[in-house]
Amino acid sequence: MSTISVPPQQLLERILTLEIVRVTERAAVSAARLRGRGDEKAADQAAVDAMRRELNKLPIEGTVVIGEGERDEAPMLFIGETVGIKTGPQVDIAVDPLEGTTLCAKNMPGAIATMAMAEGGTLLNAPDVYMEKIAVGPGYPAGVIDLDAPPEDNIRKLAKAKGVAPEAITALVLDRPRHAAIIAAVRATGAAVRLITDGDVAGVIHTADPDNTGVDIYIGTGGAPEGVLAASALRCIGGQMQCRLILDTEEKRERAAKMGVADPRKIYGIEDMVKGDCLFAATGVTDGSLLRGVKFRKDVIETETVVMRSVTGTVRMIRAEHRQLEKFHLD
Repeated sequence: MSTISVPPQQLLERILTLEIVRVTERAAVSAARLRGRGDEKAADQAAVDAMRRELNKLPIEGTVVIGEGERDEAPMLFIGETVGIKTGPQVDIAVDPLEGTTLCAKNMPGAIATMAMAEGGTLLNAPDVYMEKIAVGPGYPAGVIDLDAPPEDNIRKLAKAKGVAPEAITALVLDRPRHAAIIAAVRATGAAVRLITDGDVAGVIHTADPDNTGVDIYIGTGGAPEGVLAASALRCIGGQMQCRLILDTEEKRERAAKMGVADPRKIYGIEDMVKGDCLFAATGVTDGSLLRGVKFRKDVIETETVVMRSVTGTVRMIRAEHRQLEKFHLD
């Protein structure tokens, strides 16, 4: 039997249009059933189980390079796990089945199910540690942000590039005690700070559309998996991002070295974290400024998903009505 050779980019396109959205939709619906129940672990596990089931239906040879841990200590999608039916292209996968577990557990805005997929060997393979991050959207000259510069310098430089006073800039920062100095430095310039409790993938994406989101820059420390996912989104829609893994113990440095991280102080740009063609998808779990949450109607489940592709710069917003409700209960 002869086989038809399809270029990897065409294969990624098929997955984008026909398959990838189903993965985040199912994870979002499963998590949404546990909104407001106060059980973060149960909601996260529901999203993980649904995402794994859908990934294992895809015509790919997938490897999770960004996941929820490096060893199979719990039934999560862990770094190194293989997924798919092993008959298609080799791809790297980054996942956060439920970004904003607390948001979902408390039924607060902004929880999403998200993942990225890229050609094999092109996503940063990094340990599940913290990461320093700074990001802005498209339209600025190269080098407008500098991870090693003081926050106030980045604010003033961004304001100058945008042609406004620092008072017109808004920085998005995770509301954590570790960010007290960053928050104070930003406010000292006259710029505003918008604090979020969770959800820094969506937070970084907000910088790409400041006219609608009101967010000009993201600054702070968060998880490395979320950093790579956010870089995947900006790879598709444009922007600048700099990140550095926080490898502050010998054990973390050893883990990183085993994954090929030679320089523990390396600053990663978007192209370092996502080298090839990639896809990014996210489905809303709870209503937020990025996506509407899952809606359970009498005979229909409604979802909203954003799907992006880097090689074309395409962004699709997909509002779906799922009428075979037994599928969502039995799968």
